[in-house]
Amino acid sequence: MGKIIAIANQKGGVGKTTTAINLAASLAALEFKTLVIDADPQANTTSGLGTDPHEVENSIYECMIGNAEVKKAIISTDIDYLSVLPSHIDLVGAEIEMVDLENREEKMKAVVTEIKEDYDFILIDCSPSLGLITINALTAADSVIIPVQCEYFALEGLGKLLNTIKIIQSRLNTRLTIEGILLTMYDVRLRLSNQIVEEINTHFKSIVFDTLIPRNIKLSESPSFGIPCIAHDAESKGAISYLNLAREILEKNSVV
Repeated sequence: MGKIIAIANQKGGVGKTTTAINLAASLAALEFKTLVIDADPQANTTSGLGTDPHEVENSIYECMIGNAEVKKAIISTDIDYLSVLPSHIDLVGAEIEMVDLENREEKMKAVVTEIKEDYDFILIDCSPSLGLITINALTAADSVIIPVQCEYFALEGLGKLLNTIKIIQSRLNTRLTIEGILLTMYDVRLRLSNQIVEEINTHFKSIVFDTLIPRNIKLSESPSFGIPCIAHDAESKGAISYLNLAREILEKNSVV
């Protein structure tokens, strides 16, 4: 199948990396061969899956500028069926280096094309920006998940991201679709959280996931151990929610 899903939102702190790590681990737990591409220079997905970014020899950066073979850069994790194509701080310089390159928006697509058939799912964790690396990710992807936190500024910037997606759909990637808007950091006790859920569903009902990702201490703790939440505490609300999200995506894609 080899479906490629970018996880993007130019707002920081909305749960992109948490989603990339835990959705990938959930798909792997369901025995789908899954790869996470860490396309954020902060490399939090890389460390959150047990790899020290400072010890990475070849990252997505080297693959994109042609200095490394992608299959040699991929690292297996301690989770069966789950691998990571790591990031590195050098990715910050990739946008500058790529500015004058031909087809600069399609460098990640070229990398992913080499390995697409090796995996059931490829998830791309994007940086909190709408820069060239994120545009590369959206150009390479089949669809995009947009995490939106259940807080006051939830809708801030969402229109700009949706507009960027439309531009990419028309100019660079006609097959790109919106997999769904994912509501994160949900707290059932807070009136504001419930208001945000209602407001997002009112405006975007057809593309909002049914699954809500709660605020959960186990989700916050697990990156410090270099493991996804499902390996840290499989019975926690956070782990169960991401497993439900994986099942929802599988059902949406007629896999189950």
